[in-house]
Amino acid sequence: MTPRADNPINIVGAGLAGALLAVLLARRGFGVNLYDRRPDPRLAASERGRSINLALAARGIVALERAGVMARVRPLLIPMRGRMVHSLSGETRLQPYGQRESESIHSVSRAELNRVLIEAAAQHPRVALRFRQTCLEALPEAGTLRLRDENTGEEYAVPIAPAIATDGAGSAVRSSLARAGLIGVREDWLDHDYKELTIPPAGDGRHVMDPQALHVWPRGGFMLIALPNTDGSFTATLFLARTGPDSFATLSEPEAIRALFESQFADAARLIPNLIGELTRHPQGQLGTVHTRSWHIGGKVLLLGDAAHAIVPFHGQGMNAAFEDCSFLDTLPDRHESWESLFAELERVRLPDTDAIAQMALENYIEMRDTVRDPTYVRRKALALELERRFPAFIPRYSMVMFHPEISYAEALRRGAVQQEILRELDERGGPDFELARKLIASRLVSQA
Repeated sequence: MTPRADNPINIVGAGLAGALLAVLLARRGFGVNLYDRRPDPRLAASERGRSINLALAARGIVALERAGVMARVRPLLIPMRGRMVHSLSGETRLQPYGQRESESIHSVSRAELNRVLIEAAAQHPRVALRFRQTCLEALPEAGTLRLRDENTGEEYAVPIAPAIATDGAGSAVRSSLARAGLIGVREDWLDHDYKELTIPPAGDGRHVMDPQALHVWPRGGFMLIALPNTDGSFTATLFLARTGPDSFATLSEPEAIRALFESQFADAARLIPNLIGELTRHPQGQLGTVHTRSWHIGGKVLLLGDAAHAIVPFHGQGMNAAFEDCSFLDTLPDRHESWESLFAELERVRLPDTDAIAQMALENYIEMRDTVRDPTYVRRKALALELERRFPAFIPRYSMVMFHPEISYAEALRRGAVQQEILRELDERGGPDFELARKLIASRLVSQA
């Protein structure tokens, strides 16, 4: 596809995916207009209480390297080598994510990462950054995007084709296409919400817990997690039912907040000096999965990342999946003559993968808040790591998702189900039988590859 400077691509949403995509397309020679309703994030303070700290894994790193920005991102990262599980008694136990030095995921500030990507986009002369410009709707039949300049209140239209919507889970572009009956959308909301809390650094500026772990307090129907920040703090997130016993609805009074944390998260409560104030003031975020059919309207408009397939955050793959969308799109222009065929291939290839990671993210919520405490889970996880050491074809599903970008999400889901059956059969025999394991892996994994 030949880039045309007189026909720039419109990207709606200058968040993580939109900014990265602008860089990738500009490096290819395309002109890009990047619109966002927010003020320039390089100049404005980030909103507190709504981010959910991000976990960068291999798929995201591949995309950042493709865009040539990984060197700028690396100083923002803190490696996390496993889950640090906090019991009710305050005892902790590390459950490693993998077994190799490189098998860590990386805590990163959403705001700082967005600033780096916006700055990288701004350095390309082919990218025009347009902040405080709210997209009101996409009108493919009229061939326009309607926007509002928040500085003046003026509404205006620009030619739509091609437009790529990276405006997140609450996408205005997706909503307008759905209202017009051009696409089908299903939003599945969890009955659990979240609020963020802050664990500040110690007096000497150091982290008060192990900074190379994702800390989790699993309590069955709810949980608390905490991810490290480069300034010595942790961002903690409480995931709790919206209504009912032990829910956000019951935490309206300081006494109820103290009672919940003293009974369930006593060691964490001692580290959160502004617990009452933050739980009272911080916004309560919703969690859900977005299923969209289809992602594009001809060659005019494409939904990408969360705008097409938002997922719950419990596998740390929302950003990584969106970055993988961008990376895959960047491989397509050389073999397509039109945006319509390019958009169609992107949806055809990526849809099975995004459906798969949506399912695995929901399953991982159950694992994080409950299953990690189960002795059977701990035993089988240890067995899975031992099988990986002995048999290269056996890679735990979590590792496939987080550390093996060459394995698609859909394939990780399929192989993961086979491997769970192998683990179950071996575990129920009362001890590892590695000769049987070799036969099962050869017949069920290797022969089906």
